[in-house]
Amino acid sequence: MNTKREPIDIVWFKRDLRLEDNEAIFNALASGKRILLLYVFEELLIEDNHYSERHWNFIKQSLVDLNEQLKHYNSKVLVVKSDMIAVVNQLLNQFQISNVYSHQETGILITYQRDKSFSRFCKNNQITWNENINNGVQRGLKDREQWIEKCNAFFEIEPLSFQPAENQLLTMSEIENIETQFDTLSLETSPNSHFQKGGRTTGLKYLKSFFDGRYQNYMLHISKPELSRKGCSRISPYLAWGNLSVREVYHQAYHLKGTAENKKSLDAFMSRLRWQSHFIQKFEMEHTMEEASINKGFHKLKKEISKEYQEAWKTGQTGFPIIDACMRCLKETGYLNFRMRALIVSFFTHNLWQPWQEATTHLSQMFLDFEPGIHFPQLQMQAGETGINILRIYNPIKNSLEHDPEAIFIKKWVPELKHLDVSFAHQPFLMTELDQAFHNFKLGKDYPYPIVDIKETRKKASDTLWSLKKDTVVKKERQRILKKHTSNFETKN
Repeated sequence: MNTKREPIDIVWFKRDLRLEDNEAIFNALASGKRILLLYVFEELLIEDNHYSERHWNFIKQSLVDLNEQLKHYNSKVLVVKSDMIAVVNQLLNQFQISNVYSHQETGILITYQRDKSFSRFCKNNQITWNENINNGVQRGLKDREQWIEKCNAFFEIEPLSFQPAENQLLTMSEIENIETQFDTLSLETSPNSHFQKGGRTTGLKYLKSFFDGRYQNYMLHISKPELSRKGCSRISPYLAWGNLSVREVYHQAYHLKGTAENKKSLDAFMSRLRWQSHFIQKFEMEHTMEEASINKGFHKLKKEISKEYQEAWKTGQTGFPIIDACMRCLKETGYLNFRMRALIVSFFTHNLWQPWQEATTHLSQMFLDFEPGIHFPQLQMQAGETGINILRIYNPIKNSLEHDPEAIFIKKWVPELKHLDVSFAHQPFLMTELDQAFHNFKLGKDYPYPIVDIKETRKKASDTLWSLKKDTVVKKERQRILKKHTSNFETKN
């Protein structure tokens, strides 16, 4: 019996669902060996409550788009539902596998644990696992002293092109034969115009329209809940799932600056790209942020959990129109701009006085662009539990009037308020009995009364958090965090 196994290498797709500027693919192709492109729908992630169907649909659409591009090379991605060790173990019966290539993943704790198990598996089977830096995030750093230089060097490299040799990729027929050995799943998804469609092709369309002109309103509309839907780039899910690389987007923006009509907007956009790497680097260096505040002094902060408050917040029934509009919009579309995300977290953690940990999974399930390295640091920063950031307790009424002055966003997502005067749409609780009768509207029936007094709750949150900032442990932790996560650190009392 012929037991000779064909030698191949594997590229393991995770949050890098693209062919261009994909260092894992580039390095695998450079080896000259035949390559199998692999994506595994891992049960440990499918069952994890940080994820939801919208994420899996986006990934499926991204894989369909990848396969369309790979048709040109008579190839496609092997897509299976299993776990990585089981897949590679099965493939070893048919192939001689010397190398697996992938990006380093800054993910939730279970992905870190999975990676440790897979690393042991590779060593036991004499497989070299080659992990590449993802978007400038460095693994194993103790502090930030050299991070900026390393990150700059990464961004300065020209984006890598996808150029496989003839027949270097396993062919469609070969992959279809492999599929018979695994539990595969359909990549079909139901059409849903409310969500951005996954895939590099669609991501490039958003990027092109942004650079073709939408970027000019970037700074003007970035905080507006309705206008930002066009004024912002809207490429965040394509960065989160790796349809686009931060580096290639940065390079396009840099080259556009030479002829751009609004250089300040482009500078602000490019700054946000670098800001993304900064926060993911923070999470990479301080993974305990997934479950506990980075500043250990805030671990003593105890908040009474209210499922009633949380349900009202999740369903958009708090009695504060801008909050409710944001939560309903997020549920239906998976998108909110940065200011509105900060607003809903501030309201949850300060006005409702709920632990930020109670918001993590609901928001991660709702955000189409869920990126752990952004998600957890931002939650803690908005909750005021880092000890290094300015305490921001956003006033929902002030933000409503300032950023949605005509109540267009509110009336769109809270239709029970659409027939009210603009002033009442912002603050329906100010309506008198006569006002309600005139508008054929009843508070408590057509729309809820406010579930909290924002003045009282703001004062409680402010007093408590400012008092804690003076705590010895909080101050000591502040020094530790600054030293670890900023460069050119200077000790401050």
